[in-house]
Amino acid sequence: MPTATAKAYAASSATSPLAFSNIPRREPTDRDVELEILYCGVCHSDLHQVRNEWSAMPTVYPCVPGHEIVGRVTQVGSAVTKHQVGDIVGVGCLVDSDQTCPSCEANLEQFCPHAAFTYNSPDKHGTAPVTYGGYSSSIVVDEHFTLKIPTNLELAGVAPLLCAGITSYSPIRRWGDIKGKKVGVVGLGGLGHMGVKFAHAFGAHTVVLTTSASKKDDALRLGADEVIITRDADEMQKHAFSFDFILDTVSADHDINAYLNLLKIDGTLTLVGAPDKPLPVAAFGLLFGRKQLAGSLIGGIAETQEMLDFCGANNITSDVEVIAIQQINEAYDRLAKSDVKYRFSIDMASLNNPS
Repeated sequence: MPTATAKAYAASSATSPLAFSNIPRREPTDRDVELEILYCGVCHSDLHQVRNEWSAMPTVYPCVPGHEIVGRVTQVGSAVTKHQVGDIVGVGCLVDSDQTCPSCEANLEQFCPHAAFTYNSPDKHGTAPVTYGGYSSSIVVDEHFTLKIPTNLELAGVAPLLCAGITSYSPIRRWGDIKGKKVGVVGLGGLGHMGVKFAHAFGAHTVVLTTSASKKDDALRLGADEVIITRDADEMQKHAFSFDFILDTVSADHDINAYLNLLKIDGTLTLVGAPDKPLPVAAFGLLFGRKQLAGSLIGGIAETQEMLDFCGANNITSDVEVIAIQQINEAYDRLAKSDVKYRFSIDMASLNNPS
């Protein structure tokens, strides 16, 4: 297949910094959309993948991260109907699936056995050994996996919606009508701050559960009605058996039994954080109250578009710190320390700047 070259930042090993590189991109097929990438969010998954910290998904190098992509269409294939040149579109965590399996037919492409993630998945087109992500000047994607961006939203803050946004939106939406319900969000980071915004927009009584008292003011600013400092045993006890739904966004080791104890009968605790070690669960915490412990992984393309449309209607974006690509290694160091409010968004025009 004919290829072109794109500028990018790539990691050549688990211990090397990301650095400037040139990577191959395929020429668009009849179903493809080519984008000039304008902004790309920085996800904690990028850090894990670059440093080869997921044994279940070993990293192939060079690795070009980035799956929170907003760009401008520069070329479309002859069979493309969703977009035209000049449109602003998004690309999230998925760039391919078989589109025929039961998961795909149910608009759950994220569970397709042949799904291809935006980076570090086998590249069926043979352009490179694996897919390369959004820390680059351009990308070529099957139109099915592109998303329409609401025109009223600021683009740097839209980029993280393509992962952090849908990861928080999907389980809240799937739980049901949360208007007037008591909804908890554990953790106030990239995922958590989006969970707060969505729960508030859906009309829930929104409660942030955090270990840090210093986050109280920001939690209230983002839309929380209450903040519980989870280190305070008396405060936790006051709220026992009172929550309808809790979204747990924490990726570090933590005691989920403390949150199960907060649920009402038939309440649900959904995990969207991904701790690298198993979390012990006390069976009686589930049995007494008929409680549910669930997990959720991003969303399908249709649901992601629904989320973007909801954000457009409610003027929701991610709180971001915009950086140049040349700052990415410093950003990774800060990300590892949770030193960002609440997501980095890379201005990809900076790829054209001298290093």
